[in-house]
Amino acid sequence: MAAEQLADAGIPVSVYDAMPAAGRKFLRAGIGGLNLTHAEPYARFVERYSAPGTVGAWLSGFNADALRAWAAVLGIETFVGSSGRVFPAEKKAAPLLRAWLRRLHSKSVAFKWRHRFVGWNAAGDLRFICGADEHAVPSQATVFALGGASWARLGSDGRWAAAFAGRGVDCSAFRPANCGFNVDWSPVMQRHAGAPLKSVGLTVLDGQRAVTTRKGE
Repeated sequence: MAAEQLADAGIPVSVYDAMPAAGRKFLRAGIGGLNLTHAEPYARFVERYSAPGTVGAWLSGFNADALRAWAAVLGIETFVGSSGRVFPAEKKAAPLLRAWLRRLHSKSVAFKWRHRFVGWNAAGDLRFICGADEHAVPSQATVFALGGASWARLGSDGRWAAAFAGRGVDCSAFRPANCGFNVDWSPVMQRHAGAPLKSVGLTVLDGQRAVTTRKGE
């Protein structure tokens, strides 16, 4: 997305990726149907974030409707599921990714695959390892989109943090973004241990009063 905005502004862009192809995590998300966004009212949507004021400012410039319109221009129709979530009509990520990459190529965005970022050299150039070779790449401006440390086989292994620390960049330690909790499941539910729960509703009670209900997986 950043590459497209820069290319539209007439700035030459090269995308370096450690993986052999684009969008590995994007394609992984497609296995679950590629939940692009949520169709609930804007005010409620913003309140789901821990910093609604900050995130609301971002979303005022590119909200859920704008995201659906962006996909439509790429030829990908979307629909709103029963849970309010928005999916591509085909519920696949690959068609959208292919269309997006074609458009980026048409805007002269260059892609460099199998280039792993490993830091900077003494001159301040970016260093990349590609196979057995190392490349130094000068850059007037760099946008880093390196991911966390949760999907090593898809490219997000967090190894970049060491390079940032070596350059004196203060980085927060990686920590889990999800949570777990214990539930005294009934015997009926225990038979499904280890299986995903699809299209379920979860209600939190305070005594006999329902505090909140959410639907999802």
